[in-house]
Parts: sequence; C-alpha cells; structure tokens
Amino acid sequence: MYFCSLIFLKMGLLQEKLSKYRIPQGLMEKGLYPYFREIESHQDTEVIMGGQKVLMFGSNSYMGLTYDQRIIDAAIAATRKYGTGCAGSRFLNGTLDIHVQLEKELAEFVGKEEALVYSTGFSVNEGVVGSLTGRNDYILCDDRDHASIVDGRRLSFSTQYHFKHNDMNDLEHELTLCSPDSLKLIVVDGVFSMEGDLANLPEIVRLKEKYNASIMVDEAHGLGVFGSHGQGVCDHFGVSDQVDVIMGTFSKSLASIGGFVASDKDTINWLRHNSRSYMFSASNTPAATAAALEALHIIKNEPERRQALWNITNYALKCFSEAGFDIGDTASPIIPLYVHDFEKTFEVVGRAFNDGVFINPVVPPACAPQDTLVRFALMATHTKEQIDIAVEKLLKIFKDLDIIK
Repeated sequence: MYFCSLIFLKMGLLQEKLSKYRIPQGLMEKGLYPYFREIESHQDTEVIMGGQKVLMFGSNSYMGLTYDQRIIDAAIAATRKYGTGCAGSRFLNGTLDIHVQLEKELAEFVGKEEALVYSTGFSVNEGVVGSLTGRNDYILCDDRDHASIVDGRRLSFSTQYHFKHNDMNDLEHELTLCSPDSLKLIVVDGVFSMEGDLANLPEIVRLKEKYNASIMVDEAHGLGVFGSHGQGVCDHFGVSDQVDVIMGTFSKSLASIGGFVASDKDTINWLRHNSRSYMFSASNTPAATAAALEALHIIKNEPERRQALWNITNYALKCFSEAGFDIGDTASPIIPLYVHDFEKTFEVVGRAFNDGVFINPVVPPACAPQDTLVRFALMATHTKEQIDIAVEKLLKIFKDLDIIK
C-alpha cells in the first residue's frame, strides 16, 4: 500500500508542476497560436489548409522536390522490394544494400572518405557531438547552433564553451582557455537555420590551425543550396578538406527524412561502434533511403534547380530590402523578417495566414528575446508573382502593427 501511495504522490507532483505551463493556452485564448496547422495536400509552393489555398513560405524543401514523381516512384519501388521497415538497428539486422550505397554516394558528394546514415538529422548531431570527445576534451559551439547540437554537447563529458554568434574574437578567446594538448571540437551550423546567415568558415579554419582544433559543420540548410554542385557551405568556401566532420539532413533539399555524417575512415569507424543514437535506433526506412538517394541524383544532375532557387532568392531579398524590412545578415534562401516583439510576432503570423501566406514565428528559445522574427523560406519552384503577393501582404501587416513605419 505504501509503495502504491508513493507512486500516486509522485505522479501528482509531476502533474502539478506541468499544469503550470500555460504559454500555449495563453496564445490560444488570444487567437495567436500558430503551431500544428494541418496541411491537406502535398508540400509545394501552394498547399491546401482548411480547404483553402495558402502560399507556402514555411518549408525547408529548398529544391522543391517533395512531390517529384521520380522520388515518389523510387520510394514505392523500395517499399515493394524491402518492405515498410527494417525492424532493427543498423548495428544488428537493419542494414540494407541501399543504406550502404547512399553512404558511399554521400561521402563522395561532400568529399570525405566514408559516411554513416542515421534515422534523423537530429540524431546525427545528438550521437556525433555527444561521442567524439571525452572528459579531458573541449567542445566549442556558436550561440545560435541548432538545438540538436546543443543537446548533443549536453550528452558529452567534455568541458563546453559557447561563443557569441559568428564572433571570431570570442571564439579565439575560448580557444585560449583550452589545454593545448586536449582535443578541441568546434561545432557550427553552416547556414544558421533561423537567421539565414553563414558561419565564417574561412576564419574558423584559420583558428583551427592556429590552436590545433577540429571542426564539425552542420550542413542541414546548406546541402543542395550552396557549393559548386550543391555540396554545401564547406564547398562554397573551399574548405571541405579542412573541415573534419560534415553532417547533413534529408528533410530539407533531399525531400525525405534522415541524416548523415561524413568524415575520414577512422572517425566513421569510431562513430559506427560508439554513437548511441546510431547504434540503438531503428534504421532508416527503405522508402526514406531510396527517396534521399534519388533526390541526391537529381541535385547532382540538375544544377538548374539550384540556379532557380538563387534567382528567386535574390529577387526576394531585393524586394524585402527595398520595402524596408529588417532582414539582418541573411545570405541564403532563409529570410528573417525581424519583428522585435514577442506578441506582435504571433500577430504577424496569424494575420498573414488569414491573408493566405504561411510563415513561421521564431521566438525564444530559438532566438534572443529581443530578436523575435518571422522566418520566410524559399523553394526553387517559387515564382516572382508569389513573392510579390507575399511582400505586398506582409508589408501591409508590418505597417498596420507599426513594425515598419
């Protein structure tokens, strides 16, 4: 009886604590809650929501491939051949020949010896950052690194430093605090997912060489978009050889779900036998693997897609800038429209949706409290006419809310 009473007591305390979290309910009461909105069609520049057409500027499908028939056919064919799942981890019974093929092609694509495919991009950073360094080592992260990097470093026993966003003087200061003979892993996003700006990789490489450090770059939002053939920001800056570890995801340009890490053979061998999120997660489904593989082939063989994305990106950047929006330092298809006000950020998103424009709010902890914004993301398949409509409607909203004078 005492044991049962103790269980109920603990459950009661848990519920009492969690019941105090009312931020979502507060937004709902004001009609400002913007999350979990249901889409009733495939992902494209226009989607159906509530039976109405809405312009989609909240997707990470930079290449616009999520409804490409070739990718759909590849996923269906893989499902027919291998089934719906692998019923185990890659470490045991879950490795298919197409997993190995995708790893070989990804490694070659980003210029590394070998690669590993994970079930999600989040689990890549969680499993790689958390396992590469030890108790006497150091991890150094940018203040605005993705949450998966943050969670990955939290799993490490290493000493952890974070430097001000893209502040190379602050990074160097942190490096001077590290023991010269210890491993020092610098981890950064190639493209920062909310603000759209790029990591200063040339300078980070210089500091790596000066302080005998190592570099890991998250190419989630760079793959397919930057580089001579879409290899990412590392290739864009010409530093792929100097970057030790490159990761990427399939849920953006590669129109699927999953992720990978690429590096030298010894690093991949270590991760294959020590990265817990790789070893103890069910392997990527046949459909998702085949879809990512086909998308990779399309990206490599159709450079006009990347050019179309940059044409529409440059057009949108010009339109927003000339209209008076604060777009920060973005240099990518991710365009932040700064609001600098928590509640107004949700008002912008709600009013835009009512006007047929889907955008995403960015509030803490995804940004600093004073830097709230709405995130406007582009696909290669967007048109100038769609940009014009969105800019016109958003400008009216920003002026109505006194964000733009």
